[in-house]
Amino acid sequence: MRRKIPSIQSLCCFEAAARHESYTRAAQELALTQGAVSRQIAALEEFLGVPLFKRTRHGVALTPTGVAYARQIAGRLNGLERDTIDVMSAPASGGAIQLAAVPTFATRWLLPRLADLALLHPEITVHIETQTRPFMFSDSGFDAALYAGTAEQLANWPGTRATLLMQEEVVPVASPRLLAGRGRWQPRDLLRLPLLQQSTRPDAWRQWFEAMGASADPIRYGPRYELFSMLTMAASCGLGVALAPRMLIEPELARGELRIACDRPLRGARGYYLVTPESGEERQDIVDFRDWLLARSGPQASASRPARE
Repeated sequence: MRRKIPSIQSLCCFEAAARHESYTRAAQELALTQGAVSRQIAALEEFLGVPLFKRTRHGVALTPTGVAYARQIAGRLNGLERDTIDVMSAPASGGAIQLAAVPTFATRWLLPRLADLALLHPEITVHIETQTRPFMFSDSGFDAALYAGTAEQLANWPGTRATLLMQEEVVPVASPRLLAGRGRWQPRDLLRLPLLQQSTRPDAWRQWFEAMGASADPIRYGPRYELFSMLTMAASCGLGVALAPRMLIEPELARGELRIACDRPLRGARGYYLVTPESGEERQDIVDFRDWLLARSGPQASASRPARE
């Protein structure tokens, strides 16, 4: 079946002209003449049957249809270029994994360990983009996802298989300066300190105190922060105590910027998973990547299973 797609040359000319709103600057960027750009866009408009530009006193301007089409075409041309570069740069025996990942886990846990993956599997390249919510793999271009959530949430992500990498354990941490003068802190002792909050986990402190068998009333809440990076920085600066996943604060603990105030971890329902499409035969690089993740994740890791039974 012949696809109803215009020529790549005409699309490239249109995308550049739409970005600059100028045939002249588009021609300079593409090393073409202005006439060549004009002819390509005219051919594209004829192919589509709608005008994409209108003439103005100052040159050209996009029509409403042109604005919408330019937005769509720019993303697809960028994706086509990225895929082409991947093929050109990848080793003949390897592959590139397009990975969607929650940003904190990718930055704090995955990236520091990718050098080890490169040593074991130099043929694998991992490209990472941030994504926090479930999505349709068939529409995204992603091969796999690192997802943070609960098993119940994964049950609402159809057509996928999920591999548990680790359960999340949270511990209260603070600056050593804030904790100075007391060797051991009990859960109720922390109520004397400002309790830093994270916007996405408003009930975290109450759940921790309840799990420790300590009444949390009244809670002396401290400032609230949206990002995990803000929360850990605030704790490092002595602004209060933060509840943080232990595996995401390893660098701060190792450098002595944070100290565990009360080593009473709470393991909740939240975990970190590798999610892949359920349909089709898995590529070998995905299998190798999963095996490597499982080996680095410790005894909590589990075998793959469909996200929805």
